[in-house]
Amino acid sequence: PGPVMAAAPPPSAPGGPEPPPPLQYSLLLQHLVGEQRRPRAWDPAALGGIPSPPKSEEQKMVERAMESCAFKAALACVGGFVLGGAFGVFTAGIDTNVGFDPKDPYRTPTAKEVLKDMGQRGVSYAKNFAIVGAMFSCTECMVESYRGKSDWKNSVISGCITGGAIGFRAGLKAGVIGCGGFAAFSAAIDYYLR
Repeated sequence: PGPVMAAAPPPSAPGGPEPPPPLQYSLLLQHLVGEQRRPRAWDPAALGGIPSPPKSEEQKMVERAMESCAFKAALACVGGFVLGGAFGVFTAGIDTNVGFDPKDPYRTPTAKEVLKDMGQRGVSYAKNFAIVGAMFSCTECMVESYRGKSDWKNSVISGCITGGAIGFRAGLKAGVIGCGGFAAFSAAIDYYLR
């Protein structure tokens, strides 16, 4: 490296204290913009913070209600219903057999029959998605409350419980497969989102 530039020390009075050693600008730059620079955490409280009024009892009550398992399950139920309905209508829209009568396959269905079938499929998917969403959300909230932690294990455990409960209607083997499949899917989604 090139020569190090140093600041000239201020003249000292005879018999006074020793002046500080010369300041080396290259060392100073290392601490300001170089490798020895330490990032400073921005803490608004250190600067006085942003003043916020204390929360009223009504605000605290609303926050507690929105963080409850019942609210989360209801929100997931509504979201699942909307998503399932849209998915059902979409799949019915790309299905070539919508509206056809199996007794008379050569008859072309009317627009009313096609729309009726699309609506029925949309409602069916919406109900299923709503039930699964509410079950999963409520189970995950209860597992998180029981464990006292918010990590990937909560979604895997609740996925296993939800998938197992859904699959168990068809037997023990289907319940085990549902548990494993739903747990793996939940783990993959959680890994992707985090």
